[in-house]
Amino acid sequence: MTDTGARAQLWVGTYPQPGAEPGSGESIWRVELDRADGSVASAVPAVAATSPSFLAAHPSGRSLYAVGETAAGTLTAFRVGDADGTATLAPSGSVASGGDDPCHVLARGDVVWLANYGDGVAAAVPVDAATGDLAADGVVAHPGVGSGPVVERQAGPHAHFVAEAGDDVLVCDLGADVVRRYPATGADAGAPADVAAVLPPGTGPRHLVTLADGSLVVVGELDARAHLLVRDGEGWTPAAAVPVSPAAEGGRDFPAHVTLSADGTRVHVGVRGADLLAVLAVRPADGGAPVLEHLADVPLGDGAWPRHHAVLAAGADDAAETVVVALQGRSELATVRIDPATGAGEVVARHALPTPPACVLES
Repeated sequence: MTDTGARAQLWVGTYPQPGAEPGSGESIWRVELDRADGSVASAVPAVAATSPSFLAAHPSGRSLYAVGETAAGTLTAFRVGDADGTATLAPSGSVASGGDDPCHVLARGDVVWLANYGDGVAAAVPVDAATGDLAADGVVAHPGVGSGPVVERQAGPHAHFVAEAGDDVLVCDLGADVVRRYPATGADAGAPADVAAVLPPGTGPRHLVTLADGSLVVVGELDARAHLLVRDGEGWTPAAAVPVSPAAEGGRDFPAHVTLSADGTRVHVGVRGADLLAVLAVRPADGGAPVLEHLADVPLGDGAWPRHHAVLAAGADDAAETVVVALQGRSELATVRIDPATGAGEVVARHALPTPPACVLES
């Protein structure tokens, strides 16, 4: 993260206004956050973009990527520059996302991965390892297959999230209740999918984090539970599942993003509908799988619809954990302070944006 004195710099991806067409005013925003009180010190549109709902930074720091979440999806690369100490974005190229409605992007050194929600395609886009510029080789598409029992949401595959896993990547398929695995290079287009884990029917796996022991915590958008998956040979097997919050009910409340604390002892889950940030403890078990235990909920406000959040890197004097949440429903960024010992927290600052925020990324 860029630290300009007592400020942290963020990139924020956005959606169009409700009912508006993509490309009708949304942008990628550059936001500076005051570390002392969590307030937004400045927020300016860095570059106009069409429905840039998810962002990722190239490891070099020289490129930023944004999906264009539209029926015919796109991936756009932006060169990150500097103007008198202020980060800038300039478009450097755009390609088709390989599918419909891309909703997540993962940037590695020589390839960028996308999850296309609409048709379940996971796609890999080669990039220049030094600069992050899009390569000329095009998109390698990996179609998804399968369905689930929640007919209105699981009639077909819905790739939703891509995570690194050593030499592979893992893709959560909300529609088919599986986590798929592909070579991180993106090779072998059209090869049969390797299913790394099968979730209970109706889970709707959305996002995941990897724990220190190699276990996975996968949040179910449809069942409102956090699923613990333990290593089983080359894959993972469900070992336990707990409600993300006592206030969350499957089919009514919809978990979104999940993050892991820097020390690996807590996970944070944004829950739409219940409109809260749930904090769960990750407790080690002697000789067994870790245990997930609900600690506390942070209310985010009626109609918040928390779509994504980022846990900011802690400063030397920070006793509390700072989480910035994109509240799609309220078109706000909310800064949350959490007590690491208890998981209890509160919203300490809010900042309205003209189009709904969808993604928060430390720059």
